[in-house]
Amino acid sequence: MTDEITIKPDLQFSIVCDSIRREDNGKLMFIGIFEVIGAKKLPAKHPHLFIANRWIKGIGKFKEKTRIVSLKDNKLIVETKEVNFELKTIEAAHTVLSKFVNIVFPEEGKYQVEVLLNDEILRFYPIIVTQKK
Repeated sequence: MTDEITIKPDLQFSIVCDSIRREDNGKLMFIGIFEVIGAKKLPAKHPHLFIANRWIKGIGKFKEKTRIVSLKDNKLIVETKEVNFELKTIEAAHTVLSKFVNIVFPEEGKYQVEVLLNDEILRFYPIIVTQKK
């Protein structure tokens, strides 16, 4: 029996933006980074957004999920499917890119992006929905 070493990775970044592009040299470009959604009417149907999460300084096999919930009632707005990934060395990095389409935010207020690693919330941060007058 062999004991595999597992080291829980760090979340180097989590970014919400309008679009993500990869240049020919492999670099990622994050376009339109934001934390506030200005809606013309409510409920607000946001056409699309991307969330990019990069994991570093870990070893082992992991599963990630990202979701957006309402802070008012903890209602789930949207979530990704579970993404499995492996970091084979401590120097390895893994980036998960998620695209959300036609998200409905029922009302103005605070929502929360939650990044889960192995079913545990590792990081959370706000997205604010406001109605443009």
